[in-house]
Amino acid sequence: MGVSGRNNDEHMSSVTVTLPDGSTLDVESGATVEDVAFEIGPGLGRDTVAGKIDGELVAKEEPITEDCEIEIVTEDSDEYLDALRHTAAHVLAQAILRNHPDAKLTIGPYTEEGFYYDVANVELDADDLEAIQAEAEDIIDADYDVERVAYDREDALETYEDNAFKREILETEAAGEDPVSFYRQDGFEDLCKGPHVDSTGEIGGFEVLETSAAYWRGDEERETLTRVYGTAFPTEDELEQYLERREEAKERDHRKLGSEMDLFSIPDVTGPGLPLYHPAGKTVLRELSDYVHGLNRDMDYEEVETPHLFRTELWKQSGHYDNYVDDMFLLDVNDEEYGLKPMNCPGHATIFDQSSWSYRDLPVRYFEDGKVYRREQRGELSGLSRVWAFTIDDGHVFARADQIEEEVRRIMDLIVEVLDTFGLDYEVALATRPEKSVGSDEIWEKSESQLRDVLDQQNVDYDLEPGDGAFYGPKIDFAFEDALGRTWDGPTVQLDFNMPDRLDLEYTGSDNESHQPVMIHRALYGSYERFFMVLIEHYNGRFPTWLAPEQVRILPVTDDNLGYAHRVKNELEDYRVTVEDRDWTVGRKIQQAHDDNVPYMLVLGDNEEEAGTVSVRDRQERERNDVDLETFLDHLDSEVDEKRTEPDFVE
Repeated sequence: MGVSGRNNDEHMSSVTVTLPDGSTLDVESGATVEDVAFEIGPGLGRDTVAGKIDGELVAKEEPITEDCEIEIVTEDSDEYLDALRHTAAHVLAQAILRNHPDAKLTIGPYTEEGFYYDVANVELDADDLEAIQAEAEDIIDADYDVERVAYDREDALETYEDNAFKREILETEAAGEDPVSFYRQDGFEDLCKGPHVDSTGEIGGFEVLETSAAYWRGDEERETLTRVYGTAFPTEDELEQYLERREEAKERDHRKLGSEMDLFSIPDVTGPGLPLYHPAGKTVLRELSDYVHGLNRDMDYEEVETPHLFRTELWKQSGHYDNYVDDMFLLDVNDEEYGLKPMNCPGHATIFDQSSWSYRDLPVRYFEDGKVYRREQRGELSGLSRVWAFTIDDGHVFARADQIEEEVRRIMDLIVEVLDTFGLDYEVALATRPEKSVGSDEIWEKSESQLRDVLDQQNVDYDLEPGDGAFYGPKIDFAFEDALGRTWDGPTVQLDFNMPDRLDLEYTGSDNESHQPVMIHRALYGSYERFFMVLIEHYNGRFPTWLAPEQVRILPVTDDNLGYAHRVKNELEDYRVTVEDRDWTVGRKIQQAHDDNVPYMLVLGDNEEEAGTVSVRDRQERERNDVDLETFLDHLDSEVDEKRTEPDFVE
């Protein structure tokens, strides 16, 4: 065993690295990311924590063996937190082993919110987590150096003689690697490619959060493990802020609010990942649907409908069978194999294929609220965020090559309008070719270049997500941010030259010859389920008036005012209005309406009935008396029509 580092072969070839500013640097093949940083400048070399090679985060010790784009990661980089949390995962693993020496480690990655470590041969309760937290704090206080070391492959296999999980990793992800990289702190070592920070003491805030069950490799047929979640930050203050946000997130949890507000349920009796929408929840979904349907029609999209089930021959032809079969629900019908649709696009392509088209007809635009089905692992299912059955507000454009950029711009403008309507901040990313894909290199390079050109021409600030494209083409993804600063995948624009080719789609060009259209996939929400989830939590159940299941609640002061209350309700017939007729005090009625997140309350007593007016309260506990009903109705019309995010009659 020895410390990994730069190969000292005297006859090195050189490689060219491209830096973020576009400049290039020739270095010896086998030079590490850290070596490159020192070539740029000694200060940068000393500050190097990790690197990004062609967009992928790697350890600073990672050797460079071919031409690439490289970015140096320092403490000032966004990726520094990933490296810190990776080290924190190792701290967690070391603490677990100190308290439970018989535990077997499996994997411990960093995540967007923190990190986790999956362990076998151990069960943990709350007292165990408290002890692990204390041990981890001791490891951090000791400020152990974190060192990358290399084992000969045989030595690595011997090290994990009694750990089948690590041996499997050596035989799969690390297959062919010799030597194999480990990271060491104090007497603890773990098979790992990195990156990590230099010492455990760099972790300023560390917290063990919770445990859950998890399947090895996410496979329900494999071993059940104990997953321990944690998070870490450079400072204790950042940790405390996170924990406060986390507690608020618990209060905003869409599963909790969904039950309290009677929006949806996912009962065991109907099956996992199969949500049932109750009247209130369906009301919100209907408003969401009506909104995007109007936008689609304004943008000259035509509505279509496709069935839930197709012969798998279609999925084989489109490429979905090879790339999605593990996630599909398949069934035998009269000795023929059918599949519930995981996507709507082959159906829309087939509709296009039923007609003859001229170049003058293009672009042809279809939209559909299409229910799709994907067989996610049960352990991954979570409320509405990840389900088996969900609805995509799908749209597909069949266009000529010269129409691509204009159509993509139109779609992006539409997505921005949608996100602005809901008051959601967003980030944009270009996702490129994944390992599992269809189509030629030429097609992929062309399509990626076209999307990049649109983004650049629109002066859009975007990130690059290498390998995150769809199997049939690259995409522009919009990730929106909720009220708690959490980021969620949402709308998307996807360019596809492959499916039209695989399904033999064509149109007649101006030259009277057959040509292949390009297919543009887009969704304005992403899926209704996930978007609904985000809105529930973003608004904390306090939907804008235009979305609220109940928009106005009328509160008669006494039963003597019930007649007037119902006459007022009749005047508000275009809105979702109820009359609170329970034998309660007006104070209790007001409190209940607040608890139910009703945007507006109309309090009607003898004075209001005599004057023919209403007293208006909103859920922010603001009040305005002696209001002419027509005045309130006019405001309600404008607030709903303009889809304002907060009740604003009383200011």
